[in-house]
Amino acid sequence: MKTNISFSHINKLAIPALIAGIAEPVLSITDTAIIGNINSNATESLAAVGIVGAFISMLIWVFGQVRSAISSIVSQYVGANKLDEVKNLPAQAITIVVLGSLLVLAISFPFSEQIFQFYNASGVILEYCVTYFEIRIFGFPFALFVFAIFGTFRGLQNTFYPMIIAIIGASLNIVLDIILVYGIEGFIPAMDIKGAAYASVIAQITMAVISVILLLKKTEISLRISFPFHPEIKRLLGMMGNLFIRTIALNTALYFATSYATSYGKEYIAAYTISLNIWLLGAFMIDGYSSAGNILSGKLLGAKDYKALLELSNKLFKYGLVTGFLMALMGWLFYDSIGIIFTKEPEVLKQFYYIFWIVLLTQPINAITFIFDGMFKGMGEMKYLRNLLILSTGLVFIPTLLLFDYFDFKLTAIWIAFTFWILARGLPLVFKFRAKFLPLTEK
Repeated sequence: MKTNISFSHINKLAIPALIAGIAEPVLSITDTAIIGNINSNATESLAAVGIVGAFISMLIWVFGQVRSAISSIVSQYVGANKLDEVKNLPAQAITIVVLGSLLVLAISFPFSEQIFQFYNASGVILEYCVTYFEIRIFGFPFALFVFAIFGTFRGLQNTFYPMIIAIIGASLNIVLDIILVYGIEGFIPAMDIKGAAYASVIAQITMAVISVILLLKKTEISLRISFPFHPEIKRLLGMMGNLFIRTIALNTALYFATSYATSYGKEYIAAYTISLNIWLLGAFMIDGYSSAGNILSGKLLGAKDYKALLELSNKLFKYGLVTGFLMALMGWLFYDSIGIIFTKEPEVLKQFYYIFWIVLLTQPINAITFIFDGMFKGMGEMKYLRNLLILSTGLVFIPTLLLFDYFDFKLTAIWIAFTFWILARGLPLVFKFRAKFLPLTEK
């Protein structure tokens, strides 16, 4: 059966994936907005949430690559009409990644203070970092479990159930944030930064439970572990290994950015936290089309339909560019209103508005980069993605940051580095894709 790549079908996959994709940044943005408006030590608390958020996001992105690996393999089997041959793979992959997450939790928890000292946190900010982290890290295994199940659904060409799970999780987190951070007079005491951490963990556990129920009731995939290991486990682990190294390179860039922002002072790290969360929200919003590319490219590659694969890339390029420009336009229209959602501190707002325009400028560039990144993941091209990100971080991001920091550009230096980094990641993907598949469509 020919794979449908019409506008309506792409959006049928992309829109639910977009909504599901923003669950994690919504969790972080909710914490940021609510913590930034507490009555005591709001700036220090906001800084701590930003630093811990950067570290936990790093862990989730490193280990959460199982989602892309599972999706790639399952979608290729779907395209080749061989789904029955891969049904026991997700349970084995999920078990491996959850065991890995428990090991990370056991190692990182006792060294929480040392971890955030490494991010240049000190004094009250360090104390808040440790408090927030030692609660929120317990949601890490559940977050990875959900990511793995999302990958299974994506491989099955289904983005609807991940959307439902994400909506419930994000909504619950917002409600719990308000209740636990601010408290309910006479019933629940205000817990400030601890409340935000508990809210995130409860939301992640809830999403994990719903994920299990929907996977078992709505698909033919079982979570029962069977042996021997599936023959594709070796390829899946290879993909995860390449993505693991790639994500280490990605988070090296984020570490440098967070560390430098922290060293500039509490107002700078607070402003950076707000800008990064908005940037990540934009990135995850384009994840809808990236996910559609991931899902459909794997299926088309499995079916060896190269002409449709090239057509898909052209369509997604246009949709992504339009979406990126629309997000940037929305930011410009509400430029002066966005910062005050997160904080009322004048000095933090001053630093935020000083660099917010760069965040908006990157949105169309992000869109193209992330769409082709998703397609390459769907095709299993993890090794190329690994090498490209290592080179982009080592030869573009870090030198650019060091250069502009030397001239005392502070947060502007960080966001100029991010802009060149995204360009260095995206342009080679576009050129390589067309160089590889254009000749195949002419045969």
